[in-house]
Amino acid sequence: MAREMLGIDIGGSGIKGAPVDLTDGSFTRERFRIDTPRPARPKPVAKVLAEVVDHFGWDGPVGVTYPGVVIDGVALSAANVSKHWLGLDAASLIADVTGREITLLNDADAAGVAEMRLGAGRDRRGTVVLLTLGTGIGSALFTDGVLVPNTEFGHIQVNGKDAELRASAKARTEEDLSWAKWAKRLSEYLAHLEALISPSLIIVGGGVSRKSEHFLPLIKGVRAEIVPARLVNNAGIAGAAMAAAAAHPVETAAPARVRAAGTAEAAR
Repeated sequence: MAREMLGIDIGGSGIKGAPVDLTDGSFTRERFRIDTPRPARPKPVAKVLAEVVDHFGWDGPVGVTYPGVVIDGVALSAANVSKHWLGLDAASLIADVTGREITLLNDADAAGVAEMRLGAGRDRRGTVVLLTLGTGIGSALFTDGVLVPNTEFGHIQVNGKDAELRASAKARTEEDLSWAKWAKRLSEYLAHLEALISPSLIIVGGGVSRKSEHFLPLIKGVRAEIVPARLVNNAGIAGAAMAAAAAHPVETAAPARVRAAGTAEAAR
């Protein structure tokens, strides 16, 4: 029988969640999204997370991604959210507001976990890096399938600037760059990253990976194989759910554990 867990992804523009079938990473119910509060301070974000939990009537542990460094549930960076997150025991705050046990991890790490288990990185050995191209550039590094958590390769300096300021999907749209011009910037960034970690595989994720045919063939000067993510923008939610399931194996829900919001009890 399929097993499932609720995953929620805190993004720069939206907070998205869904129960995830842990056998294949698919969503067992339609994804639910709420705009990320502005400014993205901890308490308002936690309240939105509680809305997502309540929407699904979920009564078990929850996996949540955070767009920054997370160690033992504490947020140690805040590049694209309010600085009020810095040093905060974010996992405990979210647990208090939602009333659920929370497994909190870096958003790109979550996406990487899902891609390595079920997507483009499945059964790949050696050094693999996943990059999420969105509001910024997130990164997840694996060696022989083992995650090296909390890498921040989007902040590598290229031409005197954080790479994500020049090569993120947000930079492409805000500067109205053609695919060719953006691919040139992306090539510079990937070549610089390759010189540092020598990956055998680079997985490109984020929503823009749906349009990978427009820019991946234009990447030059990179030795490593480059492929689009298979789970696309759903990888963060799936990876969060997988992390929560790993942290709470006994409490991983069977499908009947998810009840519609407002019902008196879970379906038998």
